[in-house]
Parts: sequence; structure tokens; C-alpha cells
Amino acid sequence: CLLSARRTSFWGKKSRVPRVMLPLRDIGVTYRGCRRRDVESGGLAASLWWRHSRSEWYQEPFASPRGRSRKDPVVPMSTVAVILARGGSKGIPGKNVATVAGAPLVEHSVVQALRSATVDAVYVSTDDAAIGAAARAAGAELIDRPADIAGDEATSESALEHALEHITATVGDPDLIVFLQPTSPLRRPSDIDEAVAALRDAGADSLFSANELHAFLWREADGEVTSFSYDHRSRPRRQDRDVTDWIENGSIYVFRPWVLRELGNRLGGTIIVHEMSATTSFQIDEPGDIELIEAIAATEPGLTGIADRAVSHRDLDLLVFDFDGVFTDNTVIVDQHGTESVICNRSDGMGVAMLRAAGLDMAILSTETNPVVAARAAKLSLPVHQGSSDKAADLRSLVAERGADLDRVAFVGNDVNDLPALDLVGVPIAVADAVPAVLQAARWITSRPGGHGAVREIADRLLD
Repeated sequence: CLLSARRTSFWGKKSRVPRVMLPLRDIGVTYRGCRRRDVESGGLAASLWWRHSRSEWYQEPFASPRGRSRKDPVVPMSTVAVILARGGSKGIPGKNVATVAGAPLVEHSVVQALRSATVDAVYVSTDDAAIGAAARAAGAELIDRPADIAGDEATSESALEHALEHITATVGDPDLIVFLQPTSPLRRPSDIDEAVAALRDAGADSLFSANELHAFLWREADGEVTSFSYDHRSRPRRQDRDVTDWIENGSIYVFRPWVLRELGNRLGGTIIVHEMSATTSFQIDEPGDIELIEAIAATEPGLTGIADRAVSHRDLDLLVFDFDGVFTDNTVIVDQHGTESVICNRSDGMGVAMLRAAGLDMAILSTETNPVVAARAAKLSLPVHQGSSDKAADLRSLVAERGADLDRVAFVGNDVNDLPALDLVGVPIAVADAVPAVLQAARWITSRPGGHGAVREIADRLLD
């Protein structure tokens, strides 16, 4: 396999680890193993597979480009994410495990990092058991933060230095550190990938995310107020300003380890900026900020990590669908005789068939009494409960009949009458055109609206 571009990705399913051979500086090197690493050599970059053994990384079976023997340890081009989440928050007690958009705050950053294509491992540094439990459940590795660097006066840099020391001692020195602050949960995995790519492409040493400031700033000092970002005596038009002002949004920092070790700071050397939108720059510092973050997340699906959380059909005992607005687009067709009919998507039917073949138990739970629901359910060979006036109670009955666990049940809804059921289950799912309250309650939001392949999308993702 030859690299014809600067950056190529080789992807393989977890159950089938690929074996890739690349000529790097005219030396054939076969990389295989179980984790993806970024490696750069001779001006070429690729996404490769490495084997991890006894906390060291090895290449095999040929000599490496650096001339090491087969069993000599090598340091891969690796990127690790570090999230600092201490307990003892004063402004919002228990802030890092406060429920935000359906999940503990720290979980959003962990999931976003895990979903990033460039991050190889995710670490959470904490002194708090509850935060640690939430982070571990989300998939992060834990770093126990000593009490002397976990108090109100401790700096983030001291905790970062401790985390870097731990990572280096256990798995080796990483190439890049991605520092994510959990109080900035509005980011996409692609934001992380773009920031890492920007630093590498620029050959920079550190990076911070920011949004552009267009305001005119004034500063007050020693009782005197002066214009700071411009000269008030010659007020420029916005388009005529010859400088760009940035506000650090605290969401993403990327730096090389030497910057932290030698300068004691997350920023140093050649520093560049990664621009993010103002929407993604809100942070949680006060109680009212949580409501603001949730409102933004409800209107822009995918901004929080939970909407992108991967779920497999093996994680579920039961999948329950609402009918109107999920299998349909919530439109009803009425003829001159008052007979109602709906339009359904055949790809949804195929999705149901695929899930059934995989062994997943499914059902429809609907408030609608029209026989069209039963007719479509019969066509799909799905059990159906119609005329439900209490979806929470009826869902509990369905779960009890099957001996299922509510934490292993998914419910797909679109409107406010689905909220009681969504609040019960471990995997609440909303279709893309659901009402805002349902979007806010969901941990997974489809990209397709109801009646337009949303059920098929769910099937494809569960079976992926």
C-alpha cells in the first residue's frame, strides 16, 4: 500500500485488525496490533496500527526507519486527551457530575475525545470518586490527583504536569496533549480533529481555541478609563480594522509536552489559534449557564458528546418506537370519507428486519387509536400497544413482561407525550425533527427526521 497523499487513514472494525505495509523512507515496515496511532515519517502521514506490550510500543517485523531492532521500543506519533475535573466546586456544587443535556458534565468531553479520529487515549485527572466513576463509565482512564494540587489555589498547569508525568510513566511520552475543559461541553469531535490537524500542519508548538472578538474594548485602571482594542479618537469601521482580536473560549488546547515541561505553561513556543464559533464558546461557571447550554444543545444536535455516543444492539434488551412522527412524518392524510392514512418509509421496514435478524426485541407504543398503526405494525411483524394514555406505565409493563432492564431499553420518540417514556430508559432517542423538549431529553438524536429513514438510521448505527 503506497501513500499518495500526505494524510491517509486506514480503518478496520474492532473484530478485524488490518495489517498494513507502508514504504517509509524506502524501508518497508509492517505495523499491526489493536490501536490506531498517527505516525509521521519522511513527510508522509498515515493512520497506522500498533501493538502495545508491557507499556511500550513496538514495530514488527522489520527494522524501524530509525534503525532500531524488531524488539526495541519506539515512540509513536500519539495524541492523548487530558481532562481536569476536580471536586469541590464552589459556584456549582458537584459541577463536573451535574446533569447537563442528559449526562454528567464530564461525560460530554470524554465522549467527544473518544469519538475524535485523532485522539488515541483519554485521561481524566480527578480527586473526586463520583467524577471518577462517571469518567470511567464513559470510557476514560483515571489519574488520581493528589490533594495538594486539587484545591482552589492549585493551577491547571500543576495538574497537567502531574497528568503528563503519569502518562509518560505508564505508556510513554505522547507527541501531543489535547487539554479539554469539561466546563466547555459544546464541541464536536471534528473540532478536536481540526485543532490537532491545524497544529501539525503549521508545525506549531501549541494552540488554543477561540472566537473572534468584534467589540471595542475599554480598560479601567487606577480610576482611568481608556480605549484598549482601538483608538477611540479614530473609530474604525469593522471591515477596516487591521488587527484580529481573539477570546480564548477554554474549550480546546493542544500542545507538545516540552512546552509544559520547560515553560510550565500550556501555551508556548510557536502559538496558533483555532477558531470556533461563538455558539460553541459558552462555558458553565454559574447555575444559569446549564440552562443556556442545554437550550443550545437542543437546537444544534451533535454539539454535546452524548448525541454522538455509540450504542450497539448488543447493549439493548428492548427497542421501543413511538409510531406517529417516528415511522411517519407526523402528517395524516384524510379523504372525503374521513378515512385517515399515513405515508411510511420502506427503508425503515428494512431496518426493522435487520434488527430482528440480529436478535433485538422490538415493539411499538403509541397513543394513536387509528387501525393504521396496527396495520403497519402487522406488516413489520412488530407487537404494538395502541391507545396508551400513560406511556411510562405501559412501557414499564412491556419491560416487565420481557424481563428486561430499563437501563438496557431504548425508546424512540418525537413529541412531549413521549417524555415520560424517554425519562425512564437508559437510551432515550429522538428523531431529528422532534420538539425541543424531546431533543433536550435525548442522548441520541438522529440526523434524519421521522418518516424519512430515521428508523433505518437507528438500525444502521446499532448494527455498525
